[in-house]
Amino acid sequence: MSEVEKLINLAKNAAEKILKYQFVRLISHNDADGLTSAGIMAQALLRAGIRFQLSIAARLDEAVIEEVNGSTSPGDLVIFCDMGSGYSDLVGKVAADVVVLDHHKPVGESPAKAVVNAHTVGIDGATDISASGTCYLVAREMGPENTDLAGLAIAGAVGDKQLFRTANAFILEEALKAGVVSIRKGLKVGDGDLAEVLTYSTEPFLDITGDPVKVREFLGGLGLSGRIEELSDEGVSKLVNAVALKLARQASPEAVEAVIGDIYILNRELVPNVYDFISILNTCGKMKVYGLAVGLCMKDPGVLEEALALSREHQQNLARSIREEIEKIHKGENLWYINTVDALSTGTLASTVVRYLHPELPFICVNESEGILKVSGRGTRELVSRGLDLSFALREAAGAVGGNGGGHSVASGASIPLGTAEEFLGIADKIIGEQLQARGKVKK
Repeated sequence: MSEVEKLINLAKNAAEKILKYQFVRLISHNDADGLTSAGIMAQALLRAGIRFQLSIAARLDEAVIEEVNGSTSPGDLVIFCDMGSGYSDLVGKVAADVVVLDHHKPVGESPAKAVVNAHTVGIDGATDISASGTCYLVAREMGPENTDLAGLAIAGAVGDKQLFRTANAFILEEALKAGVVSIRKGLKVGDGDLAEVLTYSTEPFLDITGDPVKVREFLGGLGLSGRIEELSDEGVSKLVNAVALKLARQASPEAVEAVIGDIYILNRELVPNVYDFISILNTCGKMKVYGLAVGLCMKDPGVLEEALALSREHQQNLARSIREEIEKIHKGENLWYINTVDALSTGTLASTVVRYLHPELPFICVNESEGILKVSGRGTRELVSRGLDLSFALREAAGAVGGNGGGHSVASGASIPLGTAEEFLGIADKIIGEQLQARGKVKK
């Protein structure tokens, strides 16, 4: 039996358990993957005639557990999406039955009634299946009509910058066969006016990003204008080659891969271009307007105009903010880092730096927000192949200063108390250095 078949068996077991309940308390993460996970499970539960209450959370903590216990009764089911694998102690405090649908590395023995996690069957959840993909595998076992939700799984995987192999490849093939998703080639950006897209897109982040004058000069030199989705094949080729040349000077090899190639078109969603869709979801997550995001995933046309406008404004502010923030980054022994206050998106900032500016070492952003320090760490697949495990590094460093953390080897996060940034960064730097040196390949 293949690893994917084993994962499907886990999904079938979870689906059978879920269908036995009359009420589900659904909790999911607030990024694009978590929001698409919520959309998938909400629609699957609706179609199964199961009542549910949905909440979106930035992290799994004591406050979430308290809220869950205050809104459930004996005989109810709690489903955690895109969270729960790294916090078995917290999951154990839930009074109702629990199902965990996640793709983060498991830590400890889970007390949940069912866990669907790719890591347990030998599939890398950091690269080969997202939480939304995990939820999709469960949803399709809850009812064959749920195959139309595959587009949301593809969006979640793209949002988490994953590869389409093993489990993701299985889901993509199913989506293509069902006509839920189609593919076109080109630059992996959203649709719209070419100059505006390049000015305010942070994927890719170019030396002209955030500067409308430089973007117009760049496009003028190529003889290109108009809407990106209406470019001729020759125009697409010109654009792709010019962007590739810019990226080749500094970006990581995987960044070049990530922005040139297959563009997934979501044929059943209100926003067809997957990159526009992800941008809207991430914006809604950061702005804490979760209802707009869930409404979009559940195909409510009434939220579309507001969601598009919000995303457009946020994307413009984000591109400008990142351009300003990257001037303030510092280099440690084994990592790059920055200390910020109320940054617009620490995850996007961290991804931008490690993919497009300094791919030789991992990057950590420590952001003061809401009375704590929120940490985002990012690496590259090459660094992971050399021993990097940010999930372990951030969990250990955060724990040492009275916080908590975890995630994936290539992308992780943490929450730590105010005043501990310097100590935290020092410990993380030391751990990362040991990880890379263990392979004997650390670059000085």
